[in-house]
Order: sequence, then structure tokens, then C-alpha cells
Amino acid sequence: MREQAVIIGIAGGSASGKTSIAHQLYDCFQGHHKVKIMKQDDYYKDQSHMVFEERTKTNYDHPFAFDTDLLVEHLKKLKNKETILKPTYDYTLHTRSHITETIEGRDVIILEGIFVLAEKAVRDMCDILVYVDTDSDIRFIRRLRRDIEERGRSLDSVCKQYLETVRPMHEQFIEPSKKYAHIIVPEGGSNIVAVDLLITKIKSIVD
Repeated sequence: MREQAVIIGIAGGSASGKTSIAHQLYDCFQGHHKVKIMKQDDYYKDQSHMVFEERTKTNYDHPFAFDTDLLVEHLKKLKNKETILKPTYDYTLHTRSHITETIEGRDVIILEGIFVLAEKAVRDMCDILVYVDTDSDIRFIRRLRRDIEERGRSLDSVCKQYLETVRPMHEQFIEPSKKYAHIIVPEGGSNIVAVDLLITKIKSIVD
């Protein structure tokens, strides 16, 4: 039995396929108590002290939007296989939800999020660093569909946000973080060879 957990960090631009890869890895160990997925998005800062109109102006594609201190604190505990109460985020209210998720110690933690490689404190907690490299036009189309279908956004608001914050923040923070990756996965979850390599690595840890 491993004394410490292995943390796999998966980063990349918005809608690059991070979640798809994380779930493909997890599905290979479905029902396996030794692997757990975590989303950096659950660590957006609590904004309950702000009125709704102010919350909607938050730049969610900037590192300042995240409670990185809490995330690092939780990763340290998970590294030592301690239990945490992970926050969750309510996108309709633009603030942290009152619901928390209990995560017990695991052998492998899969952490996915746009700034996993960009934030040094988070990056330093990870044992394996993965960057999902998907063309910007594909990412935009995926984000457009997701935000309209799952988050109740309008076409105009999605396009406005992409041009004003998503694209410039990607170029400033996320794209440069690719240099820290141990593995770069072009085209996300459709890259079967890269996913299989990661699955093999996890199997060597949990078996």
C-alpha cells in the first residue's frame, strides 16, 4: 500500500478536453477506490459577500478567481491520504455552493483545470503534469455548446466573454504553462495513444 498519493495534474485551455481525458482515465478503474477526479473549477473563490451583478463581472479565466491557497492545502492533505471537505461551485449564482464533497484518501488523485500547470504552488504538488493541446477554434466551438446547453448562457454573452477574457487569458497564462508538462496530449481525449500511456502509468501505481 502506498504511503503517499500520486497526483496527476491535467491542464489546457478551456474546453480542450481535460475533463474527457480525466474521465477516460477514471473509467478504466470504475469502482476502484484508489482513484479520484478533482476539478480545479470547484475552487473558484466564494463570492457570497458580493451582490449578484458584481459576481457576474468576475474574470473566471484569471488566476485571481481561484482560491489557490485552499486547493494547495487540500492537495497536501490528499497527498498524505487524509480526508478533505471539497467545495463545489454554483455557476448559476456565481458563487460557492453550500454543498461540500467528502473525499477520502486515494492512491491516485486526478486534478484537472486550466491553471493546474500555470500556478507553481499547484504544479509543485503534482507528480505527473499533462497539458491537453487543442486548436483554439475547436475549443471555442466546444465552449460555446457547453455554456449554452449546460450553463444557460446566450450566444452573445459567450462570444463576448471569449473575446474579452478567455482568449487573452489563455495566451497570457495557460499557453505558456505548456512548457512545464511532462506529457503534451494533442487533440484531447481522441488521442488514444496518449490516454493509453497514462492508463498504463496509473495501473503501475494502483496495482
